[in-house]
Amino acid sequence: MIYCILMSMTVIQEHLALKTFFKCDCNKAVSFPVSFLQYIVRVLICVFPVCCVMCLVCDSRVSGPQAETSPLLPKRSSSEHSDLLMKAHHHHRASSPVTGSHLNISSPMDRLKPLNCNLSAPEWMECSGCSPDILCCQSPCSPRSSRFSFSPFHPLSPVCPCSPDLPHSPLPLRPSAAKAAACGYGECCPWMMELMRGGLSWMGSVAELCQGAVLHAGELLAAEGSSLSLVKKESSGRNILEEVIALTALGCSSEDDVCSHAHLELVKGIMGCVLATRSPMNLRDVSEDPRFNLDDKHLSKIRGVLSIPIKNHRGEMIGVVLMINKRNECDGSASAFTNMDEKVLSNHMDVLGMVLDNVQLYESSRQEAKRSQALIEMAQVLSKEHRSFEVLLSKMAATIMPFTHAQYYTIFIPGEQTVVEDEVSFSRVIHLECEELGSTCQIYRRERDISDLDPSYALRTLLAMETLNMSESSGEPMRSLICCPVRNERSEDVIAVCQLMNKRSRDSDEVEAFNRYDERLLEDLAVYCGLALQYAQAVQITEERRASIEVTQEVLAYHITAAEQEIQALQEATIPSAESLFILDFHFSDFGLPEDLTTQATIRMFLDLNLVQDFNIDYKNLCQWVLTVRRGYRNSVPYHNWNHALSTAQSMFAMLMATDQFQTIFSRLEILALMIATLNHDLDHRGVSNSYIERSQQPLAQLYGHSSLENHHYNLCLFILNNTGSQILSGLSSEDHRAVLHMIKRAILATDLTVYMERRKEFFSLSKKSRVNWKSEKKRDLLRSMLMTASDLSAITKPWPEQKRIANLVAMEFFAQGDKEREEFKIKPIDIMNRENSTRLPCMQVEYIDDICYPLYKAVSRLFDTCSPLMNGCKKNRENWLHLAAEGKEGHGGKSSSVTLETYKNNEEEEQREE
Repeated sequence: MIYCILMSMTVIQEHLALKTFFKCDCNKAVSFPVSFLQYIVRVLICVFPVCCVMCLVCDSRVSGPQAETSPLLPKRSSSEHSDLLMKAHHHHRASSPVTGSHLNISSPMDRLKPLNCNLSAPEWMECSGCSPDILCCQSPCSPRSSRFSFSPFHPLSPVCPCSPDLPHSPLPLRPSAAKAAACGYGECCPWMMELMRGGLSWMGSVAELCQGAVLHAGELLAAEGSSLSLVKKESSGRNILEEVIALTALGCSSEDDVCSHAHLELVKGIMGCVLATRSPMNLRDVSEDPRFNLDDKHLSKIRGVLSIPIKNHRGEMIGVVLMINKRNECDGSASAFTNMDEKVLSNHMDVLGMVLDNVQLYESSRQEAKRSQALIEMAQVLSKEHRSFEVLLSKMAATIMPFTHAQYYTIFIPGEQTVVEDEVSFSRVIHLECEELGSTCQIYRRERDISDLDPSYALRTLLAMETLNMSESSGEPMRSLICCPVRNERSEDVIAVCQLMNKRSRDSDEVEAFNRYDERLLEDLAVYCGLALQYAQAVQITEERRASIEVTQEVLAYHITAAEQEIQALQEATIPSAESLFILDFHFSDFGLPEDLTTQATIRMFLDLNLVQDFNIDYKNLCQWVLTVRRGYRNSVPYHNWNHALSTAQSMFAMLMATDQFQTIFSRLEILALMIATLNHDLDHRGVSNSYIERSQQPLAQLYGHSSLENHHYNLCLFILNNTGSQILSGLSSEDHRAVLHMIKRAILATDLTVYMERRKEFFSLSKKSRVNWKSEKKRDLLRSMLMTASDLSAITKPWPEQKRIANLVAMEFFAQGDKEREEFKIKPIDIMNRENSTRLPCMQVEYIDDICYPLYKAVSRLFDTCSPLMNGCKKNRENWLHLAAEGKEGHGGKSSSVTLETYKNNEEEEQREE
């Protein structure tokens, strides 16, 4: 005994030493190495049975009361238990009978004939929790302690209802400290020794474990018959009993004496009573118990009955065992079961409950490893691309069929209109068949019509939205199946039904019921199938939208592209010189310029910058591109229209042509990008700001998030550049093409004043330096951005009549947006968009120049003195607006005008000091 305990403690220490290397999240399925699973089993088999059996062996020598013991086995949640009973029943049916000379059973083992059952381990282990009457006092030792002791013995129950010294009916019993002999064989208890010698060979053999325990206990108690059932929890939460060992004759008794139909019904009733009361039942004469109807004459063959609950070390009830008709050792006559018989049976069933618990843990670990492998394989299948949705689902289903040993797998997919006149229908099915070839299996996809299959169970699952697990043995051959709904995670609607049919036995061709592990695998597959269905639907929607976008782009390209006559006219026209068009002058005005001259002026800019020659631009493509860009602007917008685009491009052209500095700083590709960007920087402008688009939750805001208009301008620019006949960048290499598009995008996004305000401080710092090295791409990108803003705002530098006209156009556009905000959002617009402030336009223009425009032109002029006309024009217009503000002082209150004049004087003094 000391040697066994020392070995047990050594194994526990080794287990604790390895424990830290196998930590994992309990909510995730982990596939443990086989060696580690074997190590767990080694701990469970060596520690629990050894300690408990040695305690029982020692107890077998004691005939009087013993010291009380407390259960110290590690606690496990009952939710971890899984199906083993189905496996137990199959093993008993398919394997050879248990043999052993030490059992000394006169009747052959093949007389054990368990009934067909559909019980699985998680169901008999997921039964009721600990009763307050069980394990009510715990040892002060931790449940994780390496010292283990056996559970308290079950108390005695009344011997029979007619005994003169005992109550009539059995009552719930309290734990008792008294111990009795565990086995008549003492330390040489053959069943326990066989259990220890078996080791891992017992794993997965629940039927043989129960048979050995029942036969050995029946021999000790000299019973004529026995039965054992394990607890199964139904989906409703109710506990029921499923037979593992049916009512079987023992010893010299014949099957006819104890195994009639009436006897079987009586046994079920008694064991059900024990299940309900969770207490032992010892009846001297069952015929005198009013709870049982004994009208049948054959029931006279059953007299004494002893039935006790089987519990694990946590006090959870996992089964019921029953013995009938104790034989007198002397003359073989019937006698009542004694208190000692009850103790002996209780001790053996406690050991059986503990071992079953350990078997369950081993089986649970093994099944979780299989489940983890299946989940990984399903995830790998889902992550890959497949030719079709059916192929994807078929491959996913093929991953679990070998694990569940299912013969058929079917996915029922409902139609769009599932319910028509209270009738439910499926639109299509995916059907797979598994053919086992020795240790391997081959899975085939069969083309099946819905009429070729039985959809009744799938329909029930679709309507109930719950997993259905059932087996039928009425017909030939037996059929078992599981149906699981596939849900849409967003809507919780059932979008399909997965069905497994005919679980094949591993040792024979017989069909058996699916267990809880199979249900979990199918439910996992249902989740993945749901993801696959949603993915397929998303792909289909995406493809449809992509096709719709292509059609829309085709229509847009048709309507935005200039007519062939316009293109030919511009292509054949004689382009005036830059001097005659005045496009070299910073004071250029497009006001009153004929529309055909605006496009010719654009062509002249590209020609004089040598862009057509340097980049091999097809002249006809250039003409079509310019005309298409012009058509991309909305004529209904007062200011942000084609005239503004031309004015912006002309300002950039004038700066680039005014000095050779820019030609030296910028590459030819950068100049091309700047000219394209200026012409396209406000394409399809809607006459409203980004803030209005975001507040009104227009699609542009949802599409881009920030700088919505600028991103839209660039994308439309890209669309025109890719349009057939407008591909002016087709002569570029792929590398230059990517580079120029990147610069165009950066330049167009730079026209967002928010971006300008973020970056201008760095540019102003550069302008104060005596020399700047422009070889850095970062600095050149900053310079390109500032030149884009300078060109975009150049209307403020134009001659006074032009500036005043443009200011009124801008105000008209802003006030229209303010009216929309007041009407749609019920808010007061900001000052520059509030029509009520129209009389304050001069003051607002001065503020706009001081805050936005003048600092920029001042910095550009410092770096490039040839651009000083822009700064000078801005200063002159500021003075003009200031005078208008002073003229309106008397009629509209002079406070703001006085402040503006004072600000102007202070700015003038500061500028003179800086110069």
